Amino acid sequence: MDKKSRIPFNWPHMTGRELYYIAQAHFKGSLAGDGPFTKSCQKWLEERTGSPRTLLTHSCTAALEIAALLLDLKPGDEVIMPSYTFVSTANAFVLRGAVPVFVDIREDTLNIDETLIENALSPRTRAIVAVHYAGVACEMDAIMDIAERRGVKVVEDAAHGVMATYKGRALGSIGDLGAYSFHETKNLISGEGGALLVNRPEFIARAEIFREKGTDRSRFFRGEVDKYTWQDIGSSYLPGELIAAFLWAQLEEADSINSVRLDLWRHYHELLAPLESVGCLRRPIVPAECLHNAHMYYILLPPEIDRQMVLDQFHALEISAVFHYIPLHSSPAGLRYGRACGELPVTNSLSERLIRLPLWMGLSAEQQERVVETLSAAIAKAVRKQVSPNPYRQGI
Repeated sequence: MDKKSRIPFNWPHMTGRELYYIAQAHFKGSLAGDGPFTKSCQKWLEERTGSPRTLLTHSCTAALEIAALLLDLKPGDEVIMPSYTFVSTANAFVLRGAVPVFVDIREDTLNIDETLIENALSPRTRAIVAVHYAGVACEMDAIMDIAERRGVKVVEDAAHGVMATYKGRALGSIGDLGAYSFHETKNLISGEGGALLVNRPEFIARAEIFREKGTDRSRFFRGEVDKYTWQDIGSSYLPGELIAAFLWAQLEEADSINSVRLDLWRHYHELLAPLESVGCLRRPIVPAECLHNAHMYYILLPPEIDRQMVLDQFHALEISAVFHYIPLHSSPAGLRYGRACGELPVTNSLSERLIRLPLWMGLSAEQQERVVETLSAAIAKAVRKQVSPNPYRQGI
């Protein structure tokens, strides 16, 4: 791909040691899960987050599925979550028979509106899922307070949140359980991949069993039992050692990757300030207590602007800017398996106005300027079309 003429939405970054570590894993005869690289990654995550136990998984989806198993959900139990999220957030709990209860999001961060959670609670509520959109934290103090008072658990869907914090605490480490993603579109990548942060010590033993196909194999390899056997339900949630080897090269450079991405984010933020000042768009809002990780840069168009027209202009110039989630509460499966708490007007509005801009390691300042110039011209064209006379109204 000629990245000089085309600007992809994402371009997977390599530090330079990924293939060497993959070769090392093969040389050591360790290709299956839970080898030396897996252990190194898990130790790094535990040290950086403060979580007492972190388990690598083959995806963030897998981590969320283990979280749902740990909650011992029964059919008809309810789990509160935002509608503006990826399908895995809901699917993990629906697979256990639970009902997602969708709550509206905040105007500023696009995270779940913590002031609406209590109204969504019922006697069947078992958990609240806090999805940290774009690596910006939910209002975790309020959510944890509600959960403690009402006796429900908190699961952090921190797929976007590696290296981000809330009041100095790592996202994913605040709730009872947390889930990370290392998908190739994330900041730190392994192609596919994820991690479960087990923040309650009483969950650790069962989490290991669920992850190891329902066996106590992890205890066996630690020498805690003389054989391993089937103990509970579970599945094969481990990543292969090649995935962990690739990820380890990324974790070694995590701070420098984070720094570069923050610089790219800030450059977009500066370039787009003039457009925001004249009402052409809204830039992301990051509350003071949140340290974000520059996972993405998005803009919100005014309601009167035709988003598809703007996206078409990007496409015509070979720039890959994209919309994001279709709200779950209005999707076929969301209507079948879940229910909305209220009309969700903020979710409905913002989801139709959001555009994600290209952001990846290696994106140049010149490319960013081209993206912003294209966006500015596309908005101007859309505005002209909006205010132009409608010929059909004139009887033409």
